[in-house]
Amino acid sequence: MMNSQNIVFNISNLNLFYGETQALKNIEIPIYEKEVTALIGPSGCGKSTFLRTLNRMNDLIDSCKIEGDISYHDQNIYASSMNVFGLRKKVGMVFQKPNPFPMSIYDNITYGPKCQGVKNKEELYQIVKTSLEQAALWDEVKDRLKESALSLSGGQQQRLCIARTIAMKPEVILMDEPTSALDPVATAKIEDLIIDLKKNYTIIIVTHNMQQAARISDKTAFFLLGELIEYGDTAKVFSTPNHKKTEEYITGRFG
Repeated sequence: MMNSQNIVFNISNLNLFYGETQALKNIEIPIYEKEVTALIGPSGCGKSTFLRTLNRMNDLIDSCKIEGDISYHDQNIYASSMNVFGLRKKVGMVFQKPNPFPMSIYDNITYGPKCQGVKNKEELYQIVKTSLEQAALWDEVKDRLKESALSLSGGQQQRLCIARTIAMKPEVILMDEPTSALDPVATAKIEDLIIDLKKNYTIIIVTHNMQQAARISDKTAFFLLGELIEYGDTAKVFSTPNHKKTEEYITGRFG
């Protein structure tokens, strides 16, 4: 029995093709509000491709063709009436490698809000402070806001990218292996942050790290060769999976 929480995304009969190659096959999955959903599976199994369908990042690839239905609050995000910029504001993204803009810490965070027309200095400062606090970075950088974001460590840069996403007031944060380029200490900080952030945000994370998925997620979806093999409560998927392939992957017998 799944919980009766609000469903943020409902995905049904999702097929995705790059040219003639089918990368996703008949994906059906609900994403629940204010939970962390982990997408696991070996390299090239479709996890990141699936993640990018949720804010239409795959639109940037010419050969990409999508069939099926992805509804966000009951609205089909691939409908012609969909405002893609509005969608990406609500569904933010954090990438595998930290990618701060080559500008100050302050300007990294205010860039999006300024593009949205926020000009008031006091309001911009509050956005910077709140976003950095939520990203557990404020105390480390509050005296360095005018310094280049590129002067930060890798882990700090990744938290800055999370703060930059938060500044746009999203509802959902997509994370594509956000800790794979980081050391264990920085990784632990990001994991703590994700657990904290789910009080306010719905988070979907692609991870190669089984332990990470087990530690931080409420739901886990296991992908293999473009198919969704298993999806359910993380504790159950890891302790008593329904499918032999899931068990083999989780116990490290392949992948």
